[in-house]
Amino acid sequence: MSANSLDQALAHAVGTIPECVAAGYVDIASGMLLSMKTVDSHPGEVIDLLAAATADLFAGPNIVTIENLFKKARGVALDNHHYFQEIIVNSDNLIHIFLRGKLHTDYIAVFVCRKTANLGMVLTKSRAALPSLESAV
Repeated sequence: MSANSLDQALAHAVGTIPECVAAGYVDIASGMLLSMKTVDSHPGEVIDLLAAATADLFAGPNIVTIENLFKKARGVALDNHHYFQEIIVNSDNLIHIFLRGKLHTDYIAVFVCRKTANLGMVLTKSRAALPSLESAV
């Protein structure tokens, strides 16, 4: 992985996603925040917890149980496929987009935008940024 190219891909994403104030790339298998770019200040405690919270959203015990129950109900093998690919969280002032990688399913892209942004455009541009992030790793 080239940290420099990942940093550049995140910086480009922040510049192209509407009203994006932060972007990060998380390895949920290791619990590491691989890189992050912000335009606003964010509390250090929040940044420190970003990787762990993202792992909980995509690979927490309850999520794994739900995915396995879906697989069982559908007669699908209990393999490494994941049903949850994208999660959108709207907070008081921000839109948080979490996208699971297509090539590296343990890597999650995180984009944070102001709530005044158009959600459809934020999601479209976030999805468009994912291949660049994946190719940088």
